[in-house]
Amino acid sequence: MSPSSTRHRLTQAAVELFLSQGISHTTTRQIANMAEVNEATLFRNFGNKYGLLLTMLQEAPALSAHTLLHGEHASDALRLYLDAHLQLLEKFPNFVRSLIGEADQYPAEHRQALQVRLKEMQQAIAIHLEQMLGTSRLSAEELASLLGAILVGYMVIETTSGDSLWTNRDHFLDALTRLLSSPADVSDESIEVLAEPPPALVVDLPASWVHQLMKHTRGISLQDHAIALLLFGAGLLPTEITRLKRSHQICDKSQHILQVVGTGGPRQVPVNQWILGKRYGSYTNNPLTKWLKSRKDDASALFINEEGDPITLLSLQECWDFWWQDLDMLGEGPKLIQARQTWCVEMLMRGMSLENLSILTGSGMTELEPYAQRAREKAAIAAATQLDRKNPPS
Repeated sequence: MSPSSTRHRLTQAAVELFLSQGISHTTTRQIANMAEVNEATLFRNFGNKYGLLLTMLQEAPALSAHTLLHGEHASDALRLYLDAHLQLLEKFPNFVRSLIGEADQYPAEHRQALQVRLKEMQQAIAIHLEQMLGTSRLSAEELASLLGAILVGYMVIETTSGDSLWTNRDHFLDALTRLLSSPADVSDESIEVLAEPPPALVVDLPASWVHQLMKHTRGISLQDHAIALLLFGAGLLPTEITRLKRSHQICDKSQHILQVVGTGGPRQVPVNQWILGKRYGSYTNNPLTKWLKSRKDDASALFINEEGDPITLLSLQECWDFWWQDLDMLGEGPKLIQARQTWCVEMLMRGMSLENLSILTGSGMTELEPYAQRAREKAAIAAATQLDRKNPPS
């Protein structure tokens, strides 16, 4: 076995054991056994297990600053970003606790390597915070440091104390999102940045694409089909879908209504039978009601993962990406927020007033003006096309 191969097997074994059971509970004998070498070989190559830890810290890839999942609103994008980072920490609680709790025992070079990685993490998070929130009383780097400490602190408390300071995980993330994106916590100059400005460009999806996707999700699962219905038939934002409870829907022969919890408070939103000229069931028999009738669990959430927990924003984004993978799309698939844009434009095209759309979406009329402009553009294109058909040039 070559020296490079031996070192690689030892470092891979150390990574697996450190992540699964923590540094303090991992022994050099365990690492050597998993790498299928004797313990003396480990000592000769790395000195001890902390030598392996130093190699891990020094050779870890730099953190990317380009993983942001975009939403229409700053608060939605921020919560999605927080959720993704917390999930990453929650995957390796033993390693995080060991890494932080034993840091004062490490040699100076270990602490320096750890500081380099923490600095990279701070810079990556700072870039995202600056994109989503702009500047505030604190710099983006200071906010990133606070954010990292809060997320790690929450994870450590939840996995060690046996008690929780929060009602549940969503409660914690919602509170942290409000804290970071609240205009009350920022300078006057940045209030405009945090005011959730209207989108610069509304790109609604063609009817053929939407119907193709609806057909595709029907073949995946009842839940996927139901989620697609709410995206294109009710115009809900991703965060609103993740907060829905089974008790939040009311349906009878004359209507199908959802009680939605959004950033502006609760509101009621109808589930449309018709989406871009095609009917998807009735008020009492549609993809959502079929999904609910199929449920055999007692979970209160309207949409759940395989473990029965409420679906997360990250999971919803992954579902969306998966839906479009098998469809014959040229280039990058549509963004998740384009479902909301498509619904808003369709409602305006069908005659809804901007005021009523504001009530249903919970958005201000100024925010909705780009949708109105897009609806006018589509109406003008339709009129021009009709004229061309009726009155060809002589």
